[in-house]
Amino acid sequence: MTDRIQITAGIPRARKLLIALYTEVARSATEAGLDPKLVELTKIRVSQINGCAYCTDQHSRDARELGEDERRIFLLPAWRETELYTEQERAALALAEAMTRVADVQDVPDEVYLQATKALTEDQYLATAWMAAVMNAFTRLGVTSHKPLPEKVSA
Repeated sequence: MTDRIQITAGIPRARKLLIALYTEVARSATEAGLDPKLVELTKIRVSQINGCAYCTDQHSRDARELGEDERRIFLLPAWRETELYTEQERAALALAEAMTRVADVQDVPDEVYLQATKALTEDQYLATAWMAAVMNAFTRLGVTSHKPLPEKVSA
């Protein structure tokens, strides 16, 4: 793989602002009462869709540290095919996927919006949408940079 310029390190103030945005969105998710495991699942799914190994690895480890079941992490790409996810998780995942694939579909379909607003409060919907947007920014930077994985992570 070609070594690339690490974009997030290249403009430190922009990186700091993106991290501040991420921190604010995470705070909003907590204040809205979103389960931290649901937030991590959303981050993982956006990372998977965008093909960001670094973010997928990071948020999978974070989810495990929160007590998330490995099986649910492994099956996340096939979440529609299993009953392992709650109605709220399914709504959040559908919204995050639609927002991540917006270039392909040109919209968040009404059915996804209605599912999300039925299962999530307005504040939870806002936090989920913002988290998907922020994760899309991070993953695009990571993929473009070929951000390397940490050397080895302890179990």
